[in-house]
Amino acid sequence: MQTFFGHLTYCTNIHAGESWEDHFAALKENVPRIKEQLSPDKPFGIGLRLSHLASLELGKKETLETFREWLDKTQCYVFVINGFPYGGFHHTKVKDRVHAPDWTTQDRVLYTIQLFNILSALLPEGMEGGVSTSPLSYKHWHGTAPEERQQAFETATENILKVVDDLIKIRETTGQLLHIDVEPEPDGLIGNGPEFISWYRHVLLPQGIRYLKDHLGYDADQATAAIKDHVQLCYDICHFAVGYEDHTAMIRELDMQEIKVGRIQISAALKADMAPNPVDRGKTVEAFRQFNESTYLHQVVARQEDGSFIRYPDLPEALQDANAASTREWRSHFHVPLFVKDYGLLQSTQADIEKVLSIQKTKPFSPFMEVETYTWEVLPDKLRLPMKESIVRELQWVIALLVGK
Repeated sequence: MQTFFGHLTYCTNIHAGESWEDHFAALKENVPRIKEQLSPDKPFGIGLRLSHLASLELGKKETLETFREWLDKTQCYVFVINGFPYGGFHHTKVKDRVHAPDWTTQDRVLYTIQLFNILSALLPEGMEGGVSTSPLSYKHWHGTAPEERQQAFETATENILKVVDDLIKIRETTGQLLHIDVEPEPDGLIGNGPEFISWYRHVLLPQGIRYLKDHLGYDADQATAAIKDHVQLCYDICHFAVGYEDHTAMIRELDMQEIKVGRIQISAALKADMAPNPVDRGKTVEAFRQFNESTYLHQVVARQEDGSFIRYPDLPEALQDANAASTREWRSHFHVPLFVKDYGLLQSTQADIEKVLSIQKTKPFSPFMEVETYTWEVLPDKLRLPMKESIVRELQWVIALLVGK
């Protein structure tokens, strides 16, 4: 739905299912009832998540037309797609496989182009649209040798540019501005905001200028403008909060570098102070242990007494090192409900959401906002709430924050 501060929706990766039949059934079951409570008289935007399988099925002409008719009938529209998870995302062990196939493969290229073709067919006239994607790859798949990491960056970037080439052609044909929104994540090949900016400046732009010169005959200025239009940032607040990022400084730096933010993903992580006292710390560790589930990665970044960080690839590794004497705080990549600040001994990074949205209110830096809490099925039992009720509460909480109520 459109607000004064940009279009707001929720990401449908909250709903289980990998086939288009499953996806569509979940949309028909949930979206009209959510719209009725939040936007009964105005169009309601959908943040669509499509697995690879679902994208192939929806890409068929007849299926796509049926979906478009349903969107028109229900007064809904699609303007963003989540293209990060390629395969199974619920009821299976996802963990690091959420990055597979990564951007070093042609499978990721073809999947993303398929998503853009679908988005182009669904996008309302006059709107831009974005597809979010992984931070190129999972860092731990590429060893520690600088040469190996550099090769992964170059190959992945080359493949990103193949999609840019496609997006330029779509724009020339339809006038639509479509952008790929790269989503940094802890332990991604691009793990945080500074790493994204470094990749953008030192890898993407130089490599992209050469690519578009060779393939389209662009000069450096034309190529730079095209890249900045078609490759943007997905600003996931949970991911940036886990990395203890300074949102004001990061958003200012993005503006200075003229790097666009394709969407803000509104999400919260878990955090807690780690007391030096063994008894109090033990209680906090046990509270974190309740969130140690086997479906998703829950990376932990531990702030040390001297201000440095220890990074753990998942919660089990952090739990094994829970008695590290110099640790003063844990933050864990576990998407928890936006509207809950305290979980007893643990807290959420809700304040990070408040900070980012206060910046968005003062000077909007992205046209799109998308709530992304996808972990309802794996939350501890006492935190689980009915799905539709939870989605409505989250969106209402964001709206209240935006309008100052």
